Amino acid sequence: MVLGVDAGVIALPTVDVPLTEEANAEPLPTSPTVRDPSATLTTRDATTARAEAKDASELVTTTPGAVVQDSGGAGQRKTLSLRGAAPNAVLVLLDGVPLAGPGAAMDLSRIPTSALERLEVLRGGASARYGPGAMGGVVNLVTRTPDGRARVFADVTQGSFVTTQLSAGGVMQLFGGDGLVLLHGLRSEGTFDFRYDDQPAFPGNALTTLTRTNNQALQGGGLARFRKRIGATQVDFLGEGTVEGRGLAGPVQNPSASASQQTGRGTFSARTQTALESGGTLSTLGWARLEDTTLSGTFFGAGTYRQFEASAGVEAVYARLFGGRHGVTALLSGGGDWLREPTNTNPAWGRFAAMAADEVLFFDGALAVNGSARVDVAGRFVVVSPKLGAVVELPKGFSVRANAGQASRPPGFTELYVVQGTLLPNAELRPERALTADLGAAWTHRRAKLSATGFVSLYEDLISYEYYPPNLARPYNFQAARVAGLEVEGTVTPWKWLEASASYTFLDTQNLKDDPRYYLKSLPFRPRHRVHGRVSGGVDWLRARAEVLFQSEQFTNRTETLVLPARALVNVGLTVTPWKDPQVTVSAELKNVLDVQAQDLDGYPLPPRAFFVTVGFAWEPKPAVRDSVVATR
Repeated sequence: MVLGVDAGVIALPTVDVPLTEEANAEPLPTSPTVRDPSATLTTRDATTARAEAKDASELVTTTPGAVVQDSGGAGQRKTLSLRGAAPNAVLVLLDGVPLAGPGAAMDLSRIPTSALERLEVLRGGASARYGPGAMGGVVNLVTRTPDGRARVFADVTQGSFVTTQLSAGGVMQLFGGDGLVLLHGLRSEGTFDFRYDDQPAFPGNALTTLTRTNNQALQGGGLARFRKRIGATQVDFLGEGTVEGRGLAGPVQNPSASASQQTGRGTFSARTQTALESGGTLSTLGWARLEDTTLSGTFFGAGTYRQFEASAGVEAVYARLFGGRHGVTALLSGGGDWLREPTNTNPAWGRFAAMAADEVLFFDGALAVNGSARVDVAGRFVVVSPKLGAVVELPKGFSVRANAGQASRPPGFTELYVVQGTLLPNAELRPERALTADLGAAWTHRRAKLSATGFVSLYEDLISYEYYPPNLARPYNFQAARVAGLEVEGTVTPWKWLEASASYTFLDTQNLKDDPRYYLKSLPFRPRHRVHGRVSGGVDWLRARAEVLFQSEQFTNRTETLVLPARALVNVGLTVTPWKDPQVTVSAELKNVLDVQAQDLDGYPLPPRAFFVTVGFAWEPKPAVRDSVVATR
């Protein structure tokens, strides 16, 4: 086990590193986000899933504890809930940089799989390590890494609903370092037929066939990254952004023929990591994020609604191992958030955070105990998030981990000040907090892995939207809520040519607000059961796969009178690699094989059966023979 000093990688390492001062001699090649060494974590390799997953939401949906809320269709909004926390209480990072403003949920459809190397999902209250946006957990999107091997790559997908997705890029040596450039685009008309029960109160009512329109999406973007080692310091620059336009079709009960959204956004960061001569590692990060959104058409009046949001921050992390058993980490960060919107409220505030953590090893590393405490100041709000965790390594590949702490989050700009169509602000909101605890066990074998984790969270002053007559909604603080559950996941590889994985999530929620309309009823948009299963197998040049994702029914209001039915979606795929130099792959993907008619959120129909074909190309030029001879001499 490594003490909590690796920067930017949430994932625990897959190999053991000796616990010595020499372990910190070289700076680590990733961002300076401090990981949580005892947290529950799932990592998904994006490089092997690009043919079947079109954006980051499809990678994360297979993770236990994760619920993706889908507006339906390629390029349409997709947000994430972890362990029952609201999407605006889940922190989404791109190489350690937050991708959404305070109190706002990140739209995962904006990050294509082609830009990613892997996805790390850390579940549970993580505010003590990552800040107030991480009440439900953290998702770290790790971009492709320029690794010094020159190569070019491209892929194009064509499929149902007149959908086209493409990406192209290259890795090269540049100015004594390694550079990467990637361009990507997406276009989808998004029109499909679906069946709808327009009179659910009458059992046996014949379904009506409707056509989903104003569901189109057009998106383009890119990513550039440069890394270079300068003495004992490694520097890493990243620029990433997208420009998009999409129709906002609305729910079935209240569709819109004209509502639309245009957004331009960009993220920029510069980071360094230095191995200090005195021992330890110093990591720094500076970043800025811009987003310009225009809403028009139905829901937004006769004109347009335009909002411009900007955030910036700096962070420094010092980590050092003392006496062979204490890994001490200290973090200081600061920044600000600015918003311009039509009501000319134009709020702005500064942010400051300080965090201290210590991980101590006992019994030759068999027991690791880590504690951390973080203070965050955002405008007039001050929140404190302490946490204590432990990991016990047992014989024969078994381990046990436990965590307990408090996660906190102040309300954000959108909840406090911004009118967004039918969503009203509430300037009187108070910070929400949750007492969280979990206990898990894991078993690791050469050919199999299995883990199970139970968790519970008690929320106080939970921020949630409630209807505000006649057709509006406004956020309020609710007295209390409880979330408890169980996560189980496992993988097995009995032979080199076969791999199977499965996960199950049980989630039980209760609204503890002292109001007879809601008391002890389930929180909306939290399905009780979720199951994911996947099987893949084949030889190097031919691989087949099949997966199923089941989700039980879920309520869409606090009185438990409106329900989204359960659904089971089945996907199958086949990948052929006819050439390896250059590498050419052809993948076919059939999604929703059984043509299940399902809805999400408060009545957004999901696409029916769909078929996609992806052709990929990658070429890595071999060094010239003469250059090799010279290098050998």
